[in-house]
Amino acid sequence: MNKDEKYLNHCLLLAKKGIRNVAPNPMVGCIIVHQNKIIGEGYHQKYGEAHAEVNAIHSVKDKSLLKKSTLYVNLEPCSHFGKTPPCTGLIIKHLIPKIVIGCVDTFSEVSGKGITKLQDSGTEVVIGVLEKKSQQLNKRFFTFHNKKRPYIILKWAQTINGFIDINREYKNPTIDNWITNAYSKKLVHQWRSEEQAILIGTNTALNDNPQLTVREVEGKNPLRVVLDLNLRLPKNLNIFDKSTPTLIINAQKNELDINLEYAKVSKDLPLLNQILEELYKRKIQSIIVEGGAQLLNSFIAENLWDEAKIFIGEKEFKEGLKAPIIDKEPINSLQFDSDILNTYLND
Repeated sequence: MNKDEKYLNHCLLLAKKGIRNVAPNPMVGCIIVHQNKIIGEGYHQKYGEAHAEVNAIHSVKDKSLLKKSTLYVNLEPCSHFGKTPPCTGLIIKHLIPKIVIGCVDTFSEVSGKGITKLQDSGTEVVIGVLEKKSQQLNKRFFTFHNKKRPYIILKWAQTINGFIDINREYKNPTIDNWITNAYSKKLVHQWRSEEQAILIGTNTALNDNPQLTVREVEGKNPLRVVLDLNLRLPKNLNIFDKSTPTLIINAQKNELDINLEYAKVSKDLPLLNQILEELYKRKIQSIIVEGGAQLLNSFIAENLWDEAKIFIGEKEFKEGLKAPIIDKEPINSLQFDSDILNTYLND
């Protein structure tokens, strides 16, 4: 790892600190280096507040050093007025002579304009240092703007012999259908805190009565999205407790209540596309699909997924509902006590 990569990697570590608070903005970290010494650093901490470059510049005690320094940032600085003034203007104002950028911002409001503005001012601009890592960090942001839909994460747990659930026909309350261990459960709650929405179908709501909240870790609850086309779910389920924002996708009505909203879709149009369009309209950049086999298989069949996280527990079911199949090799496989977590990416 050379000098530029080392400093850019530091920017990426800083940027990750904003994962729960900056959406729909991207995660950005920035450092300022003078004579091989970091003299300032910052990251985008919260949506609507100062960007990483602003925080880094403001953290430098001796501003006279800025005109002899290099600024490192994982994403192209903005050049437009949004919630805050453009970062390129502040960089140019302080006569920072060189900037090293991880990747270009493909958002149409920026998309190379920040780089052009800096170059036109005489700033030396280096682009593409740790580019893939920089793009991967903001995969949600880029997917949202490039594909006009949220970044989709499929998640489920299956037994060692390939079942996602017990046979529900017997309705035996003594049968334990929980597959994974406490470590895995805590990790799932952390994932929920890092994504903007979570989706389940009608059968999962009926069979499991989930809360779909963050309880094992500190963090913000995702938007609960429940698919209930015919509005057959009873109102005593946890998803109707109004404790956190919940969206019911249905074919009957549009209705708004405190922390509970109904959004109507058509049975005559592709269902998943309508759900994703509704979420895009609400600026939801990422969603975890934690539904049952039917809902998960529908996303797989239509190739509407970006990432899949599959736990394999040590438990076996003699019979039950077969788990979905991802016809790819996992990009990594991790052990969590008795559980194995396989992660897949959709090319």
